[in-house]
Amino acid sequence: MSEELKPCPSCESPYGYFFSEDKYACPNCGFEWKPLEQENGPEVKDANGNTLKDGDDVTVIKDLPVKGAPKPIKAGTKVKNIRTVDSDHNIDCKVPGFGSMGLKSEFVKKAN
Repeated sequence: MSEELKPCPSCESPYGYFFSEDKYACPNCGFEWKPLEQENGPEVKDANGNTLKDGDDVTVIKDLPVKGAPKPIKAGTKVKNIRTVDSDHNIDCKVPGFGSMGLKSEFVKKAN
């Protein structure tokens, strides 16, 4: 239990304070968070509900059109060494034959 101030991940106010058992709260926007969740990155789940983390391999589950490319990313394409990010396309990766891009986790499943 720490009494130090932590910056709010929502509004970036520097006055986030220890709130309860393991939570912090922001007096400016009212956002509550657990500092360990924020330090470990966003929680990203695949189409089957499995949690994905940095370094995992995934498989694309349906053909995905790519703007400006003559062909889609085919279902079954294996993408190695993903990185999870906190945005709309919550997976950053390098797709074989297409290069670096962002994918939505709802269109992939964790590879075995």
